[in-house]
Amino acid sequence: MTGAEMSDPAFWLVFFSAALALNLSPGPDLLFVLSRTLSGGRRVGVASACGVCSGALVHVAAAALGISAILATSALAFTVVKYVGAAYLLYLGIQALRSAGAGTQLNLGTAPRTTAWQAYRQGILVDILNPKAAIFFMAFLPQFVRPDQGAVALQLLVLGVLVVLVAIVVECMLVLLAARASSALRGNQRLSQWLDRVLGSVLIGLGIRLGLAERA
Repeated sequence: MTGAEMSDPAFWLVFFSAALALNLSPGPDLLFVLSRTLSGGRRVGVASACGVCSGALVHVAAAALGISAILATSALAFTVVKYVGAAYLLYLGIQALRSAGAGTQLNLGTAPRTTAWQAYRQGILVDILNPKAAIFFMAFLPQFVRPDQGAVALQLLVLGVLVVLVAIVVECMLVLLAARASSALRGNQRLSQWLDRVLGSVLIGLGIRLGLAERA
């Protein structure tokens, strides 16, 4: 991009407004992060958000290199990634249901709750294994590419990274809000069990939703 394009306030106003609106919409990534926050607290929520955004950077790089076009045009590739991602979400959901309330019963020797590192890794996989995320970047980013402003791949990369930066800010703010509610509820064992059940149900629902997703 040239200096003129970079300093165009109208261009960036439209771009960041669109990025903000998209990141505020209750999509699978945001629902995953919020459910993890309610279940595990602020640290787990932030780690989940960082994981999801790290996975999004993989899609951004793939879009810049043109690899995401394979998922958009190949029914087989889309289906394979879709079902692997759906199976992973279902697995996480079942695990959450099976360990409902375990975080309040550590003195009884039950399994430890999800760590921040585990939540980060899960977030990466949840995003990478969502083929619709790859197609989203392929559909959204080119709308803001200016062919006369330099290499298209570089523009896609820069714009994609900016979208992810907006996402991490939005998601971390929402995590902080959700964590305040979670910390108040976690002291009650019965409510803790229900929070884990909600987490499990959300993850299973996301898995089913992804499994039924179409390329269009």
